[in-house]
Amino acid sequence: MRYAQGGGLTAERREFRERIRYEAGERFARGEKSAVIASDLRVSERSVERWRRAWREGGTEALASTGPPKLPKLSDGQFAELEKELALGPAEHGWSWQSPARRALERDEHAVELWKKDVWPQVE
Repeated sequence: MRYAQGGGLTAERREFRERIRYEAGERFARGEKSAVIASDLRVSERSVERWRRAWREGGTEALASTGPPKLPKLSDGQFAELEKELALGPAEHGWSWQSPARRALERDEHAVELWKKDVWPQVE
């Protein structure tokens, strides 16, 4: 399961997947077929073939987890600094709101004016 906070699998889930790969490695050594291993471990045959290739080239060690696939680009300190700067607001850094270069052809000016007059005051 992936998480919106920028993670991949949790550490526990990575360990679980690693145990499955190790079990597949033991079965490779016994000469079992990929389809049987995939069915028993409830994974795709494609994954089993990928693991078998890694096992052939690097042994059981090649089946170990390599950790998260992507490390965060910002350290905790850098992220805290970014939050502090963002809290200062757009005026502090000269940011401005974006405006399209031209209006959409489908725009209904009358409907927009009615919305501004009737709906927007209630929203504010």
